[in-house]
Amino acid sequence: MGEKYGPFDLTLLESGADNEAWAPIHMMPEETVQAHLEPRGKVLLPFHWGQFSLSLHGWTEPIERLLAAADRKGAVVATPMIAQPITSGGTLPADDWWRQPESVVTGAKGPAGLVSP
Repeated sequence: MGEKYGPFDLTLLESGADNEAWAPIHMMPEETVQAHLEPRGKVLLPFHWGQFSLSLHGWTEPIERLLAAADRKGAVVATPMIAQPITSGGTLPADDWWRQPESVVTGAKGPAGLVSP
């Protein structure tokens, strides 16, 4: 696909809520990076992680594993906060917001609807 239609400026691929038992329906983070590279993606925007705990892994494990795999393979990853807009040609969000205390991420002092790690 990458040879015929690529390269792609942006790939949006799921990563998270993974488990070996769910392999037929969810990619592992490392598989997400590979799925981005095969069609010659330029920027990977992973989704389906960080919204709530669904699997047995830690809340931040999918993005941490994905970023490690992307680093090993030289892939560029955008990590916008939930509902943060991004624009074509704009600066890619690459902050590690999930590592920050919730009050820093949201600017709030109380619950903000995000699940804490």
